Amino acid sequence: MPEDPPHHLPCEPAADPAPPLGICSVTFRRLPAAEVVRRAADAGLTVIEWGADVHAPPGDTEALRAAREAGERHGVGCCSYGSYFHGLPDERPGFPEVARAAVTLGAPRVRVWAGRAGSADVTEEERARVTEGLRAAALDARDHGLELALEFHTRTLTDSAASTLRLLEELEEPRDPRAAAVENVTTYWQPPLNAPDDEALAGLAALADRVSAVHVFSWWPGNHRLPLAVRDELWTRAFALLAGRPRPGEALLEFVPDDDPAVLGREAATLRRTAARAALRTGAPAAVRTDAPADAYGQGRPT
Repeated sequence: MPEDPPHHLPCEPAADPAPPLGICSVTFRRLPAAEVVRRAADAGLTVIEWGADVHAPPGDTEALRAAREAGERHGVGCCSYGSYFHGLPDERPGFPEVARAAVTLGAPRVRVWAGRAGSADVTEEERARVTEGLRAAALDARDHGLELALEFHTRTLTDSAASTLRLLEELEEPRDPRAAAVENVTTYWQPPLNAPDDEALAGLAALADRVSAVHVFSWWPGNHRLPLAVRDELWTRAFALLAGRPRPGEALLEFVPDDDPAVLGREAATLRRTAARAALRTGAPAAVRTDAPADAYGQGRPT
């Protein structure tokens, strides 16, 4: 059994209907882990998703412990381990090391990817292989006291709400009676590139009960990074959709204009105000600070 299992149980409802606000460490890949978490704390963020590519590689015990200790010093908890496991057959032997890394970080959840090809570009056999790879990972994660969360992303089986729901259902109710059902898998959400607000939010509404966290960014068009305030209305509506659920999930800033650490305070302030505005629309409690300086940007949104 892994050492120091996390106290969080998979799929345990959160008591607070307001989303914890945080950051993905990949936002600042060029900064040391300790500097990322210090800046997050200074910006008033309370949770972090540690990325496995730079700051917290699986198997690097020293880096993993240093990241966890930095978070503890600054009062920033690890809500997720951002792995690059894709559920492919050749990756399966490496997943236990990923799970152990999540335990070392104190993360309750491992972010995984659903293959390396879009849902329209795979055969049923290829889809089944990825599904079974994710099932095996979910079972191993369960043994470590962890859950999995699917990255909602292009060029994977979770490139649309419909395909994501199908994958989750196949994991929970396998067609093959010999396959184990798993119930410790959720999904993340982020707005699809270039999708109009209504289209993006329709996908979120379809997934809402399965969403354990959202990756928050402001890209338009394509991957052009804008201040979060430019897509304020999209995110206000997104948080309103998620408000009041037994498990609100985290809202994690992911990427900022020019990858500039100096703008994190401004972006975090926008995130807090957006979450608070959504709570006012829905009547849900808003356990977020709104006393940060105003953004230097307007509240317009892309059309």
